[in-house]
Amino acid sequence: MKNRVKSLRTARKWSQTELGEKLGVSRQSIHAIETGKHDPSLPLAFRIASLFKLRVEEIFEDSQKS
Repeated sequence: MKNRVKSLRTARKWSQTELGEKLGVSRQSIHAIETGKHDPSLPLAFRIASLFKLRVEEIFEDSQKS
C-alpha cells in the first residue's frame, strides 16, 4: 500500500519516534508503515488520518489498484 505518512511527518518536522508517541505505536511501526513493509490496521489508519486532519484515502492508496 502506498502512503504519504513520511512526507506528512517530515513536513511537520516530527521524528518517527514523535509520530509513534502521538499514535501510541513504536518508532519501528512507523518505519514499517512508511516503507510499505507493513500496512496499518484500520483503527491505526484512522488515527493517522485524524492526526493529520485528512481522510484515510488522502493518505493511503492501494498499490494493487490498476
